[in-house]
Amino acid sequence: MMRLHTQLLILSVVCPMIISGCTSAKRSNTARTAVEQLLISNAIDQSLDKVNFTPFGGHMVYVEEKYVDSVDKAYLVGSLRHRLLASGARLTDKAEDAEITVELRSGGIGTDTAESFLGTPEIALPGMLTIPEVRLLTKTIQSGTAKIGLVAIDNKSRQVLGQGGMALSQSDDNNWFVMGIGPFQEGTIKSEVKSSTTGPAALRRNSLPKQVAFESPVDASPLKPAEIQFTGGEEPVKK
Repeated sequence: MMRLHTQLLILSVVCPMIISGCTSAKRSNTARTAVEQLLISNAIDQSLDKVNFTPFGGHMVYVEEKYVDSVDKAYLVGSLRHRLLASGARLTDKAEDAEITVELRSGGIGTDTAESFLGTPEIALPGMLTIPEVRLLTKTIQSGTAKIGLVAIDNKSRQVLGQGGMALSQSDDNNWFVMGIGPFQEGTIKSEVKSSTTGPAALRRNSLPKQVAFESPVDASPLKPAEIQFTGGEEPVKK
């Protein structure tokens, strides 16, 4: 009876090791992974989507960005400018030429990663024997957070236009692995990629040619014939 229990114990440890799969993904060949960048840009887009920019329509607006200290600052500022332009605002690079100054600040922009699994940890046995780690179910969670503050100031009266406020949003990319098989993906990143690469959004509106070719300007003046100018004052000789 004892021998049967021992055999069952060995099988319970060895069988999952035999039937479990193994997945290895190379994350990135660049300084930052595409998923990390998408997590941040997706969270920024969500935060700015909560803001109503229509009151700026028809006004000259200056964007003050000195209070922004975060990763992907260029994307944040550019996205804000894009939304202001879409609302009908006119942008200027000089504060003195603007009717309204929009101050932008970042309260927290970044990513986090968490991982959990269901299985058995690596076990060291006497006699230099080791039972390897067995993961039956693994979940990897990556999230991006963007907390953005906005305030609008009337340049003439120096009064605040409304209360302004903070917009906080979070993106996520969750990946499940079942006995090493996966990933089975879910989250806002998957939704954004799918909506941007399928259906009408996937249609090419304009594409560049596969070969490079140039043409001369239409109003180009003809080249003048070459001339040789003598230093003795003689008439130039045309070639």
